[in-house]
Amino acid sequence: MVSSSTDRPGRLTRRTLLAGASGALAATALSACGSAKGTSLLTLYQSKPEAIPYFSQLAADFSTSQERFAVQHDIATNLSASFVRNNPPDLGCLNYNLEMGRFMERGALSDLTDMPEAGMIREDVAELADWYPTYEGRTSVLPYSVTAASVIYNRRIFEEHGLEVPTTWEEFLSVCETLQGGDITPIYATFLDPWTIAQGLFDYTVGGLVDVRSFYTQMNEIGEDVGPDSEVSFQSTLREPVQRMLELLPYLNPDASNRAYGDGNTAMAQEKAAMYFQGPWALGEIAKAGGDLDLGTFPLPMTDDPADLKVRVNIDLSLWIPEAANEKDGSRELLQFLMRPEVQDTYNQEFLAFGTTKDAPPVTDDRIAEMQKYYDEGRFYMGASQFIPNSIPAQNYIQSIVGGADAEQTLARMDADWARLAFRE
Repeated sequence: MVSSSTDRPGRLTRRTLLAGASGALAATALSACGSAKGTSLLTLYQSKPEAIPYFSQLAADFSTSQERFAVQHDIATNLSASFVRNNPPDLGCLNYNLEMGRFMERGALSDLTDMPEAGMIREDVAELADWYPTYEGRTSVLPYSVTAASVIYNRRIFEEHGLEVPTTWEEFLSVCETLQGGDITPIYATFLDPWTIAQGLFDYTVGGLVDVRSFYTQMNEIGEDVGPDSEVSFQSTLREPVQRMLELLPYLNPDASNRAYGDGNTAMAQEKAAMYFQGPWALGEIAKAGGDLDLGTFPLPMTDDPADLKVRVNIDLSLWIPEAANEKDGSRELLQFLMRPEVQDTYNQEFLAFGTTKDAPPVTDDRIAEMQKYYDEGRFYMGASQFIPNSIPAQNYIQSIVGGADAEQTLARMDADWARLAFRE
């Protein structure tokens, strides 16, 4: 197994970032000190838990690299409230999702089209931001980091049972049968945490059979008229992938309903199952749980044609500058600093993510390297669960389906919720 980081001169590593005092406190102290000397204060909002020390260090590095601006690393602001008060952070660096898309749609994010960094982003990656509501004529969001999620598998177990990575649905079922016949749990699931079902079983099966972007484009156009007779709907369009999802239940650990995300990571570390439907964020947790494992990843095949294989991606981090930012010039300088190859590429390597720029290097960690070709070829989709407004309890609906609720009725309820929400808007 190749480590996600190595110590080498001039390179930021998790070890150096965590050494000494807290990065957040260091960045705040630098900011206060800088302000006292007459520099302008910038606020960088970044709250991804595992990356907080990393970005605190970057904030401190930028603060000391020039004399005009000092950076305060903000990890606690309520974003919606800050925009309402007209006092948002100067630069945001966080996951880009449906809720963030609302800010872009309303013109609350400034246009970055003129920045050279905007032209560095891969076109197919830049388009991912446009899957969400947009503001016409603006490039308001620059994808900084993309994570790809697929089937995590134990190479040793596969080799021990003479198995190859499946590339079709029938091959995948055959792999599951072989493992089960050898007293190995094929897939470990954690139904106690509904988000794990949504991002895994649900998103993988839907994304492998349905054009996710086209589906939601049509769903938004139909709006309050979504129902059993509409051109697309949850009940009709997602019926087949949900049925496929249910076909996989016999291959899961029998106690899945009582197992949470942490249990799944521990179980994989202890080789209690051969496969796990999780993203790269789980790999670090599995490693912490112990064991020298040889893990890899592959896209869940949903058809009989290997050419249909795709991986689930999301914009793990994006950069954006509000229109109401106090220091737009400084925000732009900080954005340019964060997008220097030695900064951005190092972050993506450290956190098992894929680069977003046209010249980004390939991933080096062997655990995710098998997804590189799909990413390079643009064979990816964003998770279907990510485009359902939070006011619709989709994760709980999906959890109820795997728990035995009638799939048709539950999908019909999702249609009704969608129509009611569209009507109110």
